[in-house]
Amino acid sequence: MTSHRIAPLPPTHRLSPRPSPRLETRRPRPRHSLALAAVWTVTRAGMLALLAVDRLGDSGVAGEVHTLYRGWYEQLVHGAFPVDDVTWQYPPGAALVFLSPGALPWLTYFQAFVALVLVADAAVTAALARAGTGGAWLWICGLPLLLNLPLARYDVPVTAVAVLALLAMRERPRLSGALAGLGAMIKVWPLLTVLGAPRGRTTRAVWLSAAASAGALLTVLALGFSDTLGFLRQQEARGVQIESLGGTVLQLARRAGWSGEVRFQYGAFEFAGPYVSTVAELSLALTVAALGWLLLWRVRARRWNPATPLDAAFAAVLLFTVTSRVISPQYLVWLLGLAAVCLTSRHTSQRAIALLMVPAAGISSLAYPLLYDDVVEGSALGCALMVVRNGLLLTAAVLACRRLWKATV
Repeated sequence: MTSHRIAPLPPTHRLSPRPSPRLETRRPRPRHSLALAAVWTVTRAGMLALLAVDRLGDSGVAGEVHTLYRGWYEQLVHGAFPVDDVTWQYPPGAALVFLSPGALPWLTYFQAFVALVLVADAAVTAALARAGTGGAWLWICGLPLLLNLPLARYDVPVTAVAVLALLAMRERPRLSGALAGLGAMIKVWPLLTVLGAPRGRTTRAVWLSAAASAGALLTVLALGFSDTLGFLRQQEARGVQIESLGGTVLQLARRAGWSGEVRFQYGAFEFAGPYVSTVAELSLALTVAALGWLLLWRVRARRWNPATPLDAAFAAVLLFTVTSRVISPQYLVWLLGLAAVCLTSRHTSQRAIALLMVPAAGISSLAYPLLYDDVVEGSALGCALMVVRNGLLLTAAVLACRRLWKATV
C-alpha cells in the first residue's frame, strides 16, 4: 500500500506579500494640508510685498529680472544665445526658463517671470507635502528666510526639476532620469540627483534616461539657436567671488594687509590681485577631489535604503557648493530644496544636516541684500557674516559626507 505524503504548507510570511520599501509616500492629513497652504500663502505674500518695494539693502534684487533676464529674452526670441554678454554663464537649457514668461503675454516680463517662479514653488510644496509634511514645512518656512531673492532668480524652477526627479526615482526611474537630464541642461547641478540611484536596473534606467533627455534637448537647442555652447567661454574666465569659501579667505587676508582688491566683473564682485589665480586653481582642484570622493562612495557603497538617493544628492550638491569659486545667495534655494527632500524619508541620515540649512539661509539674507555693502568692503561685520555662513556650509558638507558614508559603506 502506497503512502501519500501531504506537502507542508509554506510559512505564513510567504503567503502575504512583503511591504515594498519603495512605497514610502505619506499623504498629509486634511488639517496639515490646510495649514501648509495657509502658511505658504502668507509667506509668499510677504515675499511678494518685499519684491514690490525692493528697497532692502543697497541692491535692487528685482533689477536682474528687469534688465538682465529681459535682455537675454530679447536675444533668445531671435534664435541666438547672448554669447557677447560676459554674464551669460548658463547651459543652453536655461533658455527655456528665460523664454517661458513669453507664454503669458498679458503680463509684463517681470510679472510673468515671478508668476512662473511661484508656480514652480507651489509645485515643489505640493510634491513635498505628498511625500511627507516634514520636508514641506522646511521648504515653506525656509525659503522666505532668503527674503525676496528667490522670486527674482531662476533657481526655484531649477530646484523644482531636481526635487521632482528625486521624488520620482522610487516609482518612475525613467521619468526621474529624464527630469535630471533636463535639469542638467538648465543649471548642471540637478544631474547630481542621479548619483545615488539604486544599483541594477534602476541605475541603468535613470542614467540612460538622463543621457537621452539631455542629448535630445541639446540637439533641439542646437538646431534652433546659434552658439549653443558659447557659455563655456565665459565660465573659463570666472575668478573668485567674494562670497565663496576662497573669497572669505582672501577677504580675511585683505584685512590682514593683503594688497588685493574687489572688482565688479563677469556680473559679480570678484577679487583681483596676487594669489587670486592660485586660490581659483585650488578651488577647482577641490571640486575635482569632491568628484573623486563621490565616485569612490558610489563604488564602495553596499547598503541602499529609500533615502540613499536623496542623501547622496544633498551631500553632493553641498560638496560642489563649498568648493566652488562662486557661492551666490540663491544657491541656498537648491540646498533648502534638497534638504527638504531628505526630510520626506524616515530613513534619511541627513536630518540634522538638513536643518543646518535654515540658519545658513538666514545668514545669507543678512549678507545679501541687507548688509551687502559690508561684505563688499570687507568690514568686520561683513567678514563675520561670511565666516559664519560659509563655516556652516563647510561643516554641513563634511558631516553630510561622513553620515552618507557611514550609512551606506
